[in-house]
Amino acid sequence: MTKIAVLGPIPRDTIYTYKDEMIQKYGCVTHPVIALSKLLGEEGQVVPVSHVHQKDYEGILEVFAPYGNIETQYISDADDRGTVIELRFLDQNNRLEKQTACMKPILPGDVAGLEDADAYVFVPITDFEISLSTLKYLKEKGKGTIIFDAHGPTSAMSISGERHRKFWVDMDEWLPYIDVLKMNLEESQVCWFKNEYDAAEMTGYDEESTEHLDDMAAHVLEYGVAYFYVTLDSRGCVMYYKDKGQVKKEFITSVFMKHVIDTTGCGDSFAGGLAFGFSRFGNPVKAAQYANTLGALRTQGKTFEVFKTHDETAKIIAEHYS
Repeated sequence: MTKIAVLGPIPRDTIYTYKDEMIQKYGCVTHPVIALSKLLGEEGQVVPVSHVHQKDYEGILEVFAPYGNIETQYISDADDRGTVIELRFLDQNNRLEKQTACMKPILPGDVAGLEDADAYVFVPITDFEISLSTLKYLKEKGKGTIIFDAHGPTSAMSISGERHRKFWVDMDEWLPYIDVLKMNLEESQVCWFKNEYDAAEMTGYDEESTEHLDDMAAHVLEYGVAYFYVTLDSRGCVMYYKDKGQVKKEFITSVFMKHVIDTTGCGDSFAGGLAFGFSRFGNPVKAAQYANTLGALRTQGKTFEVFKTHDETAKIIAEHYS
């Protein structure tokens, strides 16, 4: 039986879409957990690992209650420290974020007993939520693939709650403990700068700027990451890996969805798809196909009904990638 742990915050989200709609729900970890629950069915177990507020604890358990293969014992309200987020979308992909509460970081003691998991999906949204010591512990003691989303270390919170993009300055310290690194194009641009001039020249996100990715991928893989994925919004994703010492690159197209309703949680869902693909098939291209599909499905509604069973998801993949 497949066992996948998903580590990160379960924020109480208030979302204002670019169509002037308001959505309130628990986010982040909930997306990949429920997506994986539906994919695994009776053949697997999903374990969310998070710290939450006491006032949110029962509500979060109610979200997971309909899914019999979600194990909730690693969700803790003991410290009464969770995450609260407000998101205001300016358009389909760009948003303003404000954070008004901070989750207690996930430490090695919080994952004791999960050493037997087949995959660990880290989906932090702010730079303090996951301790490097936790990755080191699981790299040494755990048997599963460590999948890490760079959204956390490239995001910071000011004392007034404003959320900002930041440089992942100490990235090289984290890379040896990550098997699969995932980020979007904007995050890659604040991870790859070589000197003071490069950093000073960065004035904002350039959705056409991909020329840095090959050099960055070579660096990331040299430090021990086995597979490096960069999502390119509606275009799909690019995957880097090494074959006989040489860096290889493959582009995996997106799964097109005509109507986009809500993009919140797409990146988290993508990471969950990677975990399923690696744990079930051991195939990096298949993993990307599942990741793209879960990210696309996430856009199709405001509830978790957007996610499908494995047979339904596999049919979408077969139709798109045939």
